[in-house]
Amino acid sequence: MEYRYLGNSGLKVSVLSLGSWITFEQTTDIVKTALELGINHFDVAESHAGGQGEIDLGLALRNQKGLKRSDFVISTKVFWGGKGPNDRGLSRKHVFEGTVASLQRLQLDYVDILYAQRPDPDTPMEEIVRAFNWCIDKGMALYWATSEWPPYLIMEAHAVAAKLQLIAPITESPQYNLLNRERVEKEYLPLYQKFRMGTCIWSPLASGLLTGKYNDGVIPPYSRLAIQDHPVINRLRAGFFSDEGRRKIEKVKLICVSDFYLYISIKHTMFFFNNSNFFFISFI
Repeated sequence: MEYRYLGNSGLKVSVLSLGSWITFEQTTDIVKTALELGINHFDVAESHAGGQGEIDLGLALRNQKGLKRSDFVISTKVFWGGKGPNDRGLSRKHVFEGTVASLQRLQLDYVDILYAQRPDPDTPMEEIVRAFNWCIDKGMALYWATSEWPPYLIMEAHAVAAKLQLIAPITESPQYNLLNRERVEKEYLPLYQKFRMGTCIWSPLASGLLTGKYNDGVIPPYSRLAIQDHPVINRLRAGFFSDEGRRKIEKVKLICVSDFYLYISIKHTMFFFNNSNFFFISFI
C-alpha cells in the first residue's frame, strides 16, 4: 500500500480509504481485510446511516486484535445531525455538539480529521473557522477539512484562518469520477498550487454505476441497489433509473465498449495515482 501526506500536513494516509456510508453485518470483516491490505484511513459522517455508520465502524475497529490508535486514521463529518433547528449546519453550537456525539458513537477520544460536510451560507465564515479550531484546541480533532465546498469558499476559509492566525482546512472531499471531473481537475487547481490542499475522493465508481453492472437495467442481487427498505438506497435506486440516470448508463456503455473511452479511463486512473493530492474513499 502506498501512503501519502494528506494535504499540507505531516499526516500519512493510505492512498485508498474505506468509508461507511451505509452499513452491513460484514463491517468487521471488511475493516479487517482493509487493515490487512494496508489501508489505514477510515471515513464516516454523523449522517451516515443516521449515526449507525459511526457506531458500526467504532465497533469494527475495537474488534481488531492488537490494533493501536496510531495504526488508523479516522475522519468524520458534521453538518446533518438531526431534525432540530440547531442539529444541522456549521454553527459553533452544532460543530461542537455534533463532534461530541460522533466521538461517543465511535467510542474514541478524538478523530484525526473533522470535516465540514457541506458549506453553510447561514453561518459566518469566521464562526466556522473558529468552531473547527476550537475542536482542535480541545483535543477532539487533529485537523479539519471541507467536503463539497466550492473553491471560492475554501479560499475564504484560508484567508480567515490566516487573518486570525488559526488552522486552515487541509483537504477537500469532493465527488470525483469519470462522470464528474470538472471541479477536481480544473476548479481546484489554484487550491493545490497555493495551499497544497489535498483531496479525499468519494464515489470514484459513481456508486457502482461505472462498473457496468447496471447497464442492462437489472439490479444484480449482490449489489448495493438490491438492499431493500433503506431510505438512501431507495433514493439512489430511483436516481439510477430516472431519465438522467438512464443517460448516465448510456455514457457508461460507451466507456465499456469504446477503446477511446477505455484509454480515457486509464488516463483518468493514472492521473489520480500520479497526483499526490488525491486519495480515494471506497464506501462500505
